[in-house]
Amino acid sequence: MNAGANPLPNLPVHMIRQDMKGYPAFALPAGYGFRLYRPGDEAIWTRLQRAAEPFFPIEDSLFQEQFGDFLQALPDRMAFVETAQGEAVATITAWWKPNWRNSGDWGQIHWVAVAPHHQRKGLSKAMMTWVMDRLARTHTRAMLGTSTGRVWAIHVYLTFGFTPLLDELSEPEVRNAWIQLQRRLGHSILARTLHQLDERDK
Repeated sequence: MNAGANPLPNLPVHMIRQDMKGYPAFALPAGYGFRLYRPGDEAIWTRLQRAAEPFFPIEDSLFQEQFGDFLQALPDRMAFVETAQGEAVATITAWWKPNWRNSGDWGQIHWVAVAPHHQRKGLSKAMMTWVMDRLARTHTRAMLGTSTGRVWAIHVYLTFGFTPLLDELSEPEVRNAWIQLQRRLGHSILARTLHQLDERDK
């Protein structure tokens, strides 16, 4: 999800949710629908990622690098959002992370992208609902990787109960980036996380 022009630091971070219960539910707005991955969608996925990515180049080889060994899983785990005319304008993947950080297996929210002209229309929240529903079938918790420059993506993740990984918040540069994000977002979940960290460090 593209945050647009943004002076905030852009540091790689992770967010987690320790359970898969009680997350919000949003439907796609009128004129949009979901469909699952079909063989041949590689070029569509690459186009969407390239259009939405503000921070690094999307190489033609990325899809193969990320999913080439697991193509059989994609019809169950990768979704696209289409317009009523059949144009794919967004994508999200319900992936997995085996023994992440030596803490066992996690569901992973992976490679979220919304084409620029379709951003800020409510697609991301509906996509998060879809991905959480899918992950909840096979996982008891979920994680994702993002970066602190992606302000509106992080706002959506916070709304779905994801919190910054505390181990990373011990790094002063990362902690300061989250503090700056909170000044921008004013989100209650992030406020609570930062408060807990302050209490822990007293």
